[in-house]
Amino acid sequence: MIRSMTGYGRGQQLLHGRSITVEIRSVNHRYFEFSCRTPRGCAFLEDRLKRTLQQAISRGKVEVSLTLQTVESRGGAVAVDHALAGQYLTVLRALAAEYNLTDDLTLSTVARLPDLFTVCRGEEDEEELAADVLSVLQEALDRFVAMREAEGERLRADVLSRLFTLEEHLAFVEERSPQTVAEYRARLTAKLNELLGGAVADEARILTEAAIVADRLAVDEETVRLHSHIAQLRGILDCAEPVGRKLDFLVQEMNRETNTIGSKCSDTAIAGHVVEMKSEIEKIREQIQNIE
Repeated sequence: MIRSMTGYGRGQQLLHGRSITVEIRSVNHRYFEFSCRTPRGCAFLEDRLKRTLQQAISRGKVEVSLTLQTVESRGGAVAVDHALAGQYLTVLRALAAEYNLTDDLTLSTVARLPDLFTVCRGEEDEEELAADVLSVLQEALDRFVAMREAEGERLRADVLSRLFTLEEHLAFVEERSPQTVAEYRARLTAKLNELLGGAVADEARILTEAAIVADRLAVDEETVRLHSHIAQLRGILDCAEPVGRKLDFLVQEMNRETNTIGSKCSDTAIAGHVVEMKSEIEKIREQIQNIE
């Protein structure tokens, strides 16, 4: 099943007293590009997150956001800077005496003084945290991939529909192309007869000239190759692995063959269908740019 390069997935779990949330977003990109936002002190997780995603994603600009929130006490202690507290009290009482102020220092006043208290938490178990985050990451990744696959199926259906339309225009070109040579021969014969004033034109010369024109206007090789490219593209759309680059190459070849057909034809009816073919190929190209 093909996948779109655009996707979003979110996972959230409560593990070991932490609420862990992981969000994955991606947009189109030629290669795999990774960026990550993690809380302070969790930078060590970035490489593990990247390696996990690389196993499931081959192309796209991928952004991961990790949020941690402690919901249960994990132990720790509060340290007091007694030296700094003593300096605060000395300075405040000196100010009260100097300016005849009421000394109304209380515990609540001291508690609001900056830099007196430090919360000392226990050592973080990095392996436990990593395992928990990767578990939530997998949940987000499953939803992310599911969204990519759903969008990929929509893209596949649209491309297949356009291939069918393209083949309809191509069928007209194949049917009309031989007729343009016959019409040219008839015009050439009539013009020569007119110029010769009623004398019969040299049939061999007319056949030679018509053959030259037929060779110049023939698009059989181009239409055969175009049919082959369309068949290959259909087959690739049924592949399970990433196929975006292959599709891009095939569409370039389809566009090249169509341009050649357009440059060879001098028939307005064929030219109109060639324009429609190029329009469909461009729409296919826009869609496959979203395919991984």
